[in-house]
Amino acid sequence: MVTNNTNGNSLLQAMNVFKEYKNGERTLPVLHGINLSIEKGEIVVIVGASGAGKSTLLHILGILDTPTSGSVVYKGTDLTKLSSNKQSEMRNRIFGFVFQFYHLLPDFTALENVLLPSLIRSRAVNHKHANENYTNSAISLLERVGLGDRLTHKPSQLSGGERQRVAIVRALINNPELLLCDEPTGNLDTKTGNEIRELICDLNRTLDQTVVIVTHDEETAKHANRVIRIVDGRILG
Repeated sequence: MVTNNTNGNSLLQAMNVFKEYKNGERTLPVLHGINLSIEKGEIVVIVGASGAGKSTLLHILGILDTPTSGSVVYKGTDLTKLSSNKQSEMRNRIFGFVFQFYHLLPDFTALENVLLPSLIRSRAVNHKHANENYTNSAISLLERVGLGDRLTHKPSQLSGGERQRVAIVRALINNPELLLCDEPTGNLDTKTGNEIRELICDLNRTLDQTVVIVTHDEETAKHANRVIRIVDGRILG
C-alpha cells in the first residue's frame, strides 16, 4: 500500500520540503513540497525511477543535504535549523548510512572500516572503555552477519555481498535510530541482493531497527511496512 503518514508522534518527518539546484542561470527543481513521516521500528521503502528525486530526499532526511525550503524534524527538533557542527553531531548519533557502492577504505580491514564512525563518537563520549566496547560490538555485529572469519580481510579480499555487509555493520556501529539505505542492492547480483534484503529485514525484526530505503527495485518494496512512490519530485497518493 502507498501511504504518506505525518503525525506528531513520528521519529522523523519531512515537512513541505522543496529542493532545487542552480546551474548557472537555470534552476533545476527536484523536490516539490514533500511531506512524510517515519515511525519507529518500521521499514519504509521509497520507490522511484532514476531522477525522480528519491536519493535527494534521502540525503535531506539524513541532513547530508539542505532543503531549499521546508523542515526535517527529529523528535520535535528541526534539524535544518541547527548549526553545521550540531548537524554533524546529530548525524553521527541518529543516522547510519548504507550506499550502493560501499565506500569502504581499501587499506583498512573489515573490522577497521566498521570502527571508523565510532572513532568520532568515542572522542565525544570521552570514556576510557569506549574503544574497547565499540571493538567488541563491531566483532559481535560482524559475526552476526556471517563475517566472523573476515575481520582482518581488506575490501579487495571480500565479495560484493560481503562488502555490503561490512557497510551495513559500519552503519550500525553507533546504534543509530534510523538506517538510511540508498540502493543497497543496486550493485549486487540477484542472489546476493536477496541476501542483503533478508539481512536488513532481520535487523529490523531482531533489533527493532528503523529503516528507510530508496530504490527503483520493486522486489525490495515487497519487504516494506510502507511503500512511498515518488514521481518527478512528488509523492503519489
